[in-house]
Amino acid sequence: MRVGIVILPEHRWWAAEPLWRMAEEYGFAHAWTYDHLGWRSLVDKPWFDAVPTLTAAATLTSTIRLGTLVASPNFRHPAHFARELTALDDIADGRITLGIGAGGIGFDAHVLGRAELTAGQRVDRFTEFVELLDQILTQDCTDYSGEYYTAVQAHRAPGCAQLPRMPFVIAANGPRSMRLAAEYGQGWVTTGRPADDVETWWRSVAELSLRFAEVLAEQGRDPANVDKYLQVDAAPAYSMSSVDYFRDVVGRAAELGFTDVITHWPRTEEPYAGKETTVEEIASEVLPEL
Repeated sequence: MRVGIVILPEHRWWAAEPLWRMAEEYGFAHAWTYDHLGWRSLVDKPWFDAVPTLTAAATLTSTIRLGTLVASPNFRHPAHFARELTALDDIADGRITLGIGAGGIGFDAHVLGRAELTAGQRVDRFTEFVELLDQILTQDCTDYSGEYYTAVQAHRAPGCAQLPRMPFVIAANGPRSMRLAAEYGQGWVTTGRPADDVETWWRSVAELSLRFAEVLAEQGRDPANVDKYLQVDAAPAYSMSSVDYFRDVVGRAAELGFTDVITHWPRTEEPYAGKETTVEEIASEVLPEL
């Protein structure tokens, strides 16, 4: 079991820099940030872009993997995004994992003034997004014509530091997105389904894990070759509320076959309100056991 942590891109760099350093020093396997233009209750609060944030984090760390949780098609085009990712992976010396999802219907979907898409249309767009991004990052030159994206002679050079490209971790709860994750993903990430209590949430996670295993089998993928990530703070309880609770969360995720769990750096207020001392205790007591 590997443990990752999300650092929201909400701080000026003088305040954010120590958090990224500590994430590596504490022994977390991976560190992530959200890729939004604005997010939920923090939409009116300070917020910075994911790519330059991860670029800065890459320059001051050396071993921890870094990634987006998750990038979406809401405001990105694969041709331009591929260039950003290629540069980012180069600066990070091959430590980037790309978390990608279909995109929700919140602020990111409305800020550019575009018409709202149905759930089915978002998955259609996501399919094109993943297909085209994969092609640009793996082929010397790509032409593509879809309903949502077009590319004309999009070049790969020099390509990712990781070959054939950086790993994709694809967020998926529905059947079509799961098939996309099984086809293109080196990893799958889920938030479970919305629930009012913890036990109901864990039951949904178990059901989704079982369903994804079935999809992998249908696609002929070896489950051992696909990492399974659980965003544990999607539950109606913060995973780092205590050391004991965090240890229980990690254990339950492992029993369901997850290879990785992702928590969040504690904040002074909701969401993810907690104490940094708990992070220190988890780093010294739990992470060495995994």
